Amino acid sequence: MEITEILRFVGALAFIIGLIAVCAFAAKRLGLATGGLTSMGGRKRLGVSEVKVIDAKHRLVLIRRDNKEHLILLGGDRDLLIESGIDAPVVEEQPADANAAPVLQFPAPAAQFQKLFEFIKERRA
Repeated sequence: MEITEILRFVGALAFIIGLIAVCAFAAKRLGLATGGLTSMGGRKRLGVSEVKVIDAKHRLVLIRRDNKEHLILLGGDRDLLIESGIDAPVVEEQPADANAAPVLQFPAPAAQFQKLFEFIKERRA
C-alpha cells in the first residue's frame, strides 16, 4: 500500500465524518433531534424546567406543561409523581432596565420544598 492510497483513505474518512457532523448540527438546529414537532401555534407546550440529582439512582425532574409544572422522582424501582399542577413561575416585566435579568415569582416555594424533603426522608427510612 502506497502513501497516496493511505492519504486518500484518511481524507475520505475525514470527509464522511465531516458530513455526519454537518447533518447532526442541521438536525439539531431544525429541532429534528429532539422531536421538534410543535402544536399548531408553533409554541412548544412541553419542556423540562429543571433536573436535580439526589443520589446515584434518583433524580428530581420538574416538567412544564402549558402553565403548570409537575414534580417527578425518577429512579430506583419505580418512578413517582410527587406533586402535580404546580403553577408555573410568572416572569415580571422590568421596563426600567432592559439588561437586567427577569424576576421569577414562585408560588409558596417554602411549603412545597418542605413537603418534598419530608417525602424523600420517608422514602429513605
